[in-house]
Amino acid sequence: MPRAEALLELAGAESLSLGDAADDPILEPAPNETPLWPAVELSALFAEGANLDALRAVLAGACESAHAFALGALDEDAWRAAAQRGIPPRRFGTRIWLAPANDPAIPAGLIGVRLHMGLAFGTGEHPTTALCLEWLDAELEPGARVLDYGCGSGVLALAALALGAERAWAVDNDDQALIATRANAQLNRREAQLFVVAPEALPPLRVDVVLANILAGPLIALAPMFARQVVPGGRVVLSGILARQAASVAAAYEPWFERIATCERDSWTRLDAARRPE
Repeated sequence: MPRAEALLELAGAESLSLGDAADDPILEPAPNETPLWPAVELSALFAEGANLDALRAVLAGACESAHAFALGALDEDAWRAAAQRGIPPRRFGTRIWLAPANDPAIPAGLIGVRLHMGLAFGTGEHPTTALCLEWLDAELEPGARVLDYGCGSGVLALAALALGAERAWAVDNDDQALIATRANAQLNRREAQLFVVAPEALPPLRVDVVLANILAGPLIALAPMFARQVVPGGRVVLSGILARQAASVAAAYEPWFERIATCERDSWTRLDAARRPE
């Protein structure tokens, strides 16, 4: 793949993009990693008038017989559609409108959150994120202090602020996630309310809501810390949990939390609970 990318760049490609060629989704890469799919589709766009015959000869000599390629011209409408393809704006719950950074329209009566799509995990497309956004829409109290642990793109913290949270902290151990969250905070003009830090830089906090859309294992390990951070009567909202893991995660939180509830979608579970009185 690097060889093909280099050849296409040398041939004058104006843009390159990589895509999943065999329906093998990557839902949450490890920190500071950018993995590829087992089967990858590489697409390149060239300016009008590019010498496709010469490019065909170069690719035929460079690609193994098992790797197919196709060349063709895009008409203006197809090019425009390809340039605009991406994650469409969507509503979550009754109020949240999540849209790409360059989408200017927010429907009347909705609360907009814009994202630089693709910079980090958390675009609302996956059920784990959607379940958290829907909880925020239905349950978040105005003026709440919120911790988004494992923030990815910062979407949950930004949605909380848009819905009336007083301030939020966004934490992730992936440098790219922190960069993306800061960029999205600036995009939404929330820099003064959103504090973006790595886990080791997180100060002692007492918050009303902890949101953690990560994985079951880390959620279990973090239960004592979240219990210290959530005020009595406050809420913890956990996602990234497979349905078969929900009971184990709930058991880890029962010493400190009550009224544990679950919501399932597409084999994923969201768990929320209230902090017991101290």
